[in-house]
Amino acid sequence: MRLRLSIAMLGAVAALPACQMQGSSSMFDQGGFGNATMNNTQIMSGERSAIIDLSRRFAAEAPNTITFAFDSAALDGQARAALDAQAQWIQRYPHVRFRVYGHTDMVGSAAYNKRLGLRRARAAVNYLVSRGISRSRLEAVVSYGETQPLIVTEGRERRNRRTVTEVSGFIKPRPMVHDGKYMKIVYDEYLLSAKPDHGKSDASLSEGN
Repeated sequence: MRLRLSIAMLGAVAALPACQMQGSSSMFDQGGFGNATMNNTQIMSGERSAIIDLSRRFAAEAPNTITFAFDSAALDGQARAALDAQAQWIQRYPHVRFRVYGHTDMVGSAAYNKRLGLRRARAAVNYLVSRGISRSRLEAVVSYGETQPLIVTEGRERRNRRTVTEVSGFIKPRPMVHDGKYMKIVYDEYLLSAKPDHGKSDASLSEGN
């Protein structure tokens, strides 16, 4: 038990910057030979910067995290409302892909929790698809299981039983970020969202969820 708790504490410390950004620093899989090359390519093209900016906006403008009952991947009313808001945001960016990360608390075996985290991620993706989001733009391939708790405890903790939705990249053929055209679209959308009338419209949409 102490070993598992120590590992979880290390995971929580490692995940702290991600929590401060609502998880955006974990948008790339941990480890893996191809990730360094992918990150270098994205940095050179400006794509990684665009992904980070969009991830921050998504986390600020939509509830990117939902939670679950103990030992369950079922979506309750609050989770569905949050996913409705996510779907509205995602529909504004048809060229952007998203990834859903599944998490659990520390009750149960690590192997079981890994599977449960994936079931939760898939439940969130399936709901987003039911709200009109193309499955090709969504991934539910990552489960952190019990390894990244928000609250370090071996007991039941709802805040640890969660999924986090993040921007993961651009669909193919992706827009050429370095030519400035896509970033202009993003910037124009940002200016539009800052207008008072637009803000009132957004608020009314949120109240309807």
